Amino acid sequence: MMHRKKTIWILLLVVVLAMTGCIQGKGEGADVGTEDQKKEITVALDWTPNTNHTGMYVALEKGYYRDAGLDVTLVQPPEGGSLSMAAAGGAQFAVTFQEEIAAALTSETPLPVVAVAALVEHNDSGLVSAKEKGILSPRDMEGKKYASWDTPIEHAILSHIVAMDGGDPAKVNFIPNTVTDAVSALQTDTDLIWIYYSWDGIATELAGLETNYIELRSIDPVLDFYTPVLAAGEQFLTEDPKTAKAFLAATRKGYQDAISDPAGAAEILLKHAPELDAELVKASQAYLSPRYQAEKATWGTIDESRWKAFYDWMYENDLIPVELGSKGFTNDFLPE
Repeated sequence: MMHRKKTIWILLLVVVLAMTGCIQGKGEGADVGTEDQKKEITVALDWTPNTNHTGMYVALEKGYYRDAGLDVTLVQPPEGGSLSMAAAGGAQFAVTFQEEIAAALTSETPLPVVAVAALVEHNDSGLVSAKEKGILSPRDMEGKKYASWDTPIEHAILSHIVAMDGGDPAKVNFIPNTVTDAVSALQTDTDLIWIYYSWDGIATELAGLETNYIELRSIDPVLDFYTPVLAAGEQFLTEDPKTAKAFLAATRKGYQDAISDPAGAAEILLKHAPELDAELVKASQAYLSPRYQAEKATWGTIDESRWKAFYDWMYENDLIPVELGSKGFTNDFLPE
């Protein structure tokens, strides 16, 4: 009788261990909520919905967040910006940029935020001008009108590339002008503007404009900084790492689908943001999908050497008061 009881207890233990193994086998961070009570996650975008964000809309549409026990809402940024929203706990994640994180970490009242994933592997931004302006390289910017947001980092980057090309940065005319429509801006007396090619560059192509484009990272590799990135508040990551990992695992699946099926991903983005120009979304998605991950083995990881190189450059150019080195990012919450 004792042997029989012992055998029963052993069998029960085996069953419990097997069930535990099955649960763990789903991956760390999976199933953080229940069917009736899912974990609520808010993501503050950096701007209106666009193809930088498509992977998250795909994950939302295909139920990847739901299957992970998450109730995800994507919102446009408040007046104070998406990063401040995440730092204050109003959102768990925020779409932002490496340079904004540097400013947040080195301000008089530092924000407790950290980048957790790269949405796009390489910096896709640069300077575009109408072809007849003859701006083929940075030194050709001398005497030209540049529509400027009038920020220190913008001035520093443009001065840097003009000087590298043998030009005189002092001869560039920085004209304060917040451009919201690249196509319209290039048809005024503005000579050149700073754009993300994956959106505004594609828009100029669709409009039939002939342009010249100067890609920043092609001028100097240090300008291949991470933009945009997904950031999170440190308190959220500390208190609920399992949910953070579940969100990023589902988000990676969304971007992987957007990489493999650009047309389908574009349709999903348009479903969630029908106000967008359908032709632009489809063309932008076809351009950007292979660039989300680029040459990396997996989507989302941030390279420490590239991250540090840009922060070192920022410090050397007096854009931040202290050296940050590798601070401000982590890959620890991405799935292995």
